[in-house]
Amino acid sequence: MSEKNIAIVREINDSFTRNETERFLAHCSEDLYWNMEGDSEHRGKSAIRNWMKQMDGHEPPKFSVDAIFGDGDHVACHGQMTMKDPEGKEGKYSYCDVYTFKGDKVTELRSFVVKHNTEGELSQKAVG
Repeated sequence: MSEKNIAIVREINDSFTRNETERFLAHCSEDLYWNMEGDSEHRGKSAIRNWMKQMDGHEPPKFSVDAIFGDGDHVACHGQMTMKDPEGKEGKYSYCDVYTFKGDKVTELRSFVVKHNTEGELSQKAVG
């Protein structure tokens, strides 16, 4: 099951880079729970769709997947990301996403995102 779930996460990541919300949601259960750790929580496709609409018109994030791995019903990936804030200033981030599957649908997504203070330097708050 892990290899199939890893392939789904690769497709989800591709949908994020293209701002294709519905393509992402097609891989999710109706009661999907998405926790942006330390920031916000969203439950259900409808709530997540509405939350993601706030990003309409914004340039999608650019990111790398440095590693992706799975074990049973769980897949994790991590890497680097750049995205613009509401004022248009580009920021650099490190991220780790942990997906939980039931069958071939994502039922939970936990996202850990750390903003870099400057290029290559992580926030002291995040590391200490």
